[in-house]
Amino acid sequence: MSAAEETAGGEIEPWEEVTPDAARRLLVAAVEAFAERGYHATTTRDIAGRAGMSPAALYIHYKTKEELLHRISRIGHDRALDILRTAARGDGSAAQRLADAVSSFVRWHAGRRTTARVVQYELDALGPDARAEILALRRQVDAEVRGIIEEGVANGEFEVLDVRGTALAVLSLCIDVARWFNVNGSRTPEEVGELYADLVLRMVGATKQP
Repeated sequence: MSAAEETAGGEIEPWEEVTPDAARRLLVAAVEAFAERGYHATTTRDIAGRAGMSPAALYIHYKTKEELLHRISRIGHDRALDILRTAARGDGSAAQRLADAVSSFVRWHAGRRTTARVVQYELDALGPDARAEILALRRQVDAEVRGIIEEGVANGEFEVLDVRGTALAVLSLCIDVARWFNVNGSRTPEEVGELYADLVLRMVGATKQP
């Protein structure tokens, strides 16, 4: 596939920035393997086999297994940050933008649950430099949510005593969706997004529901 790959979990994940095709196939295979077995239990042979390639072919595109994880994590965090920035800089009240941020962030974690599990829960497997880079992105993600909440408090839309702690709680709720969401369950990613947006607005004491 040139623009998207379907994972074993049934999700369609665009990886258009990953070229050539062999590198993309290896990355998709790594996502599946890391999500299923965990980073440390996965070997480069596992990844190459899932991609229909030899272990030697993997090293043409990625020097190490950690480089694969770093690439996956970087792309995933860039997308997460873009989702939240788009919502934070949108039109409407703070309540509307917070609801948009939460619903879109939750939809991504539900609809891209295989990728999201790797992105969110394998951070400790990265080396110091790569980990520091991803942590910097996470701080930007936190800042986007915190900024909306701070604005809502300042203009009287929200009643929040601990903005930093509340932003952390909001993000934790959204991220955890990737852990439990079941594509064969009773709710769609869109429905879960709407539910969580409503819950978060109640959490911040929104005076007016968007």
